[in-house]
Amino acid sequence: MNLTYIIKKEDKENYETIHAILRNTLQISNRLLTKLIKNNCITLNGSNYDTRNAFEINDILTITFDYPEDNANVVPTKMDLDILYEDEWLLIVNKPAGVAIHPSILHYADSLSNGVKFYFDSIGLQKKIRPVNRLDFHTSRISYFCKMRIYPRSF
Repeated sequence: MNLTYIIKKEDKENYETIHAILRNTLQISNRLLTKLIKNNCITLNGSNYDTRNAFEINDILTITFDYPEDNANVVPTKMDLDILYEDEWLLIVNKPAGVAIHPSILHYADSLSNGVKFYFDSIGLQKKIRPVNRLDFHTSRISYFCKMRIYPRSF
């Protein structure tokens, strides 16, 4: 799961470091940026790069999001998920009525998040369970789960 960004003339005019581009143009949070740096997930023109350094126009900045995350806080529970769409960034499932989105005291192991955790484990994806929308227990609708902390947008 990579995000590639080609550095533009405006970036050179407005920023001095890769770190500034990551924070301001790509809007990556400090917390995520720290994880990316710690896991050597940021490259410039194919080589690991110190984000405090300068850059040139047309340099290729690549961010890899394939680092493992701890998701042990959710108990995996096998359930039939009605997966409507999935890509490397997003999982969209049909939430039936009578199923909670988040684990809780009353739904510790039978929430939709528990089923998504089981699914992630079955495909070898070590990512946190990130439901995007909240739905009431009795509501049946589409529910979104992000596989990453950010969802890419067009730049």
